[in-house]
Amino acid sequence: MKIKFLSPFLLTLLLVVSGCSSKITQSSSSKSSVNHPEEKFGWKLGSQAYTFNRFTFFEAIDKIDSCNLSYVEGFPGQSLGGGLEGKLDYNMDAALRNTILDRLKEKGVKMIAYGVVTPNTDADWRQLFEFGKAMGIQTFTSEPAEKDIPLVSKLCDEYKINVAIHNHPNPSHYWNPDIVLAAIKGQSNRIGACADIGHWIRSGLDPIECLKKLEGHVIHSHMKDLNEKNNKAAHDVPWGTGISKIDAIITEFKRQDFKGMISVEYEYNWFNSAPDVAASVVYFREAVK
Repeated sequence: MKIKFLSPFLLTLLLVVSGCSSKITQSSSSKSSVNHPEEKFGWKLGSQAYTFNRFTFFEAIDKIDSCNLSYVEGFPGQSLGGGLEGKLDYNMDAALRNTILDRLKEKGVKMIAYGVVTPNTDADWRQLFEFGKAMGIQTFTSEPAEKDIPLVSKLCDEYKINVAIHNHPNPSHYWNPDIVLAAIKGQSNRIGACADIGHWIRSGLDPIECLKKLEGHVIHSHMKDLNEKNNKAAHDVPWGTGISKIDAIITEFKRQDFKGMISVEYEYNWFNSAPDVAASVVYFREAVK
């Protein structure tokens, strides 16, 4: 077998191209780190589609993309839009699931979470996890009945999908972190908490203290900044302008080495909330830096 050697010219050209490719890769990585500083901590900043629930799912995707976000947490029952019939439901058939995945890929947005969703039967719970497996879901946000938690724990391990227990305000069952901790004790590590910052504040709880109680169990968050404390009528404001201590929450997430999705869930100014969401994203990323 004859071995052919590269001419000095070709060898030089190969080295130059290789060096340029390396620089482009490093530049792209550096750019991502600058524009999305949360990624270096293992955080996926996205939006709960419920933020845009006055619109169809694909209209919501366009708004999320316009806010410089690449992740969405879908919510059950939102009309699909985009020329597709039906709703974002975990019972949809495979053809519709695949069409949605193709559309999301075109938009450059990934649906990695889904909820708040709480099936009532064992069969429905399994159907939900089958849907999650097909759609690439990493985390369901849910408020399962405590009697269902052993089943949910088993399904989490079987399907390798997390379930984050969500806290609606008092008197919702899981309003207090102590209740969540008691419910998940002895279960899969894939069952944890969805830290809904605004709902804790509406219940009169301090979000930093709640996060500290749940240390090691927070696997998802609905981030909110509210205009006042201890009031169920309190409403969202752009992050950094309210009383939710966004900077302190970021510091606590870092301290706990939190990994997971942080969903913007903005429940105010419903028909024109995208500018507020975009401003919140800019504030968050500057604070993370």
